[in-house]
Amino acid sequence: MIKPFNYFWRLFATGLSFSLFGLGGVFLRFFIFPVVGFIYSNKQQRILKSRWWIHRGFYFFIGFMHRMRVMTYKVEGLEKLNQPGQLIIANHPTLIDIVFLISRIPAANCIVKAKLWHNPFMKGPVVNAGYISNENPEKMIADSVTGLNAGEVLVIFPEGTRSVTDTVYKFQRSAAHIALQAKTIVTPVTISCTPSTLTKNQKWYQIPERRFHLSMQVGDNILMDDFLAIETRSIAVRHLNRYLQNYFEKQRECDE
Repeated sequence: MIKPFNYFWRLFATGLSFSLFGLGGVFLRFFIFPVVGFIYSNKQQRILKSRWWIHRGFYFFIGFMHRMRVMTYKVEGLEKLNQPGQLIIANHPTLIDIVFLISRIPAANCIVKAKLWHNPFMKGPVVNAGYISNENPEKMIADSVTGLNAGEVLVIFPEGTRSVTDTVYKFQRSAAHIALQAKTIVTPVTISCTPSTLTKNQKWYQIPERRFHLSMQVGDNILMDDFLAIETRSIAVRHLNRYLQNYFEKQRECDE
């Protein structure tokens, strides 16, 4: 079957989008961040300004893909984000989930894979923004709690990697550990992508037959009192982790 022109246009536009994404990381590393470092002597100011530039870059990237007719998107409950000391827990169906989230949060911190510190396109952003590496779990949790207690907004994907289609959610317990230690605001964000694309088992060029729609729904803050009341921390972590898994499973069922 011969593919329509629209398919090849979206394939070209997708490739162009990710090329610009990589070049944007290099541009920030060699042109923007050195200027930020020169202007701001205070480390925290440098980090916040670097995060703002990444936020603007991601906002442009999402807008570019939308204007190029690669995707459409919808955000519900945006007003619930950007609360000081907020832990945002999200599912992870596609490659650009974190891009989508940070494009809506000007000063977000996030937990990222350690290998990005060796990626020539991403090293500049992750280092200058002071993002948290997942290489050492204990340090990762401690740094996350410290940031939240200082009023940062932290984004975490408890799956640890992109979702595998048609499988039950299996969350790592680090998000629950962080939430209980920080005793802070916990907000679930449900992300869905239709038709499915940019998943764990798909290459960027394996695009769907039509442009995809990315939806982000910000839920209400999770009441933590019952979990914090559990005396044994390990039991509290298990209960909260199970609660989070069930929450996102129910959200997925509602979307289907």
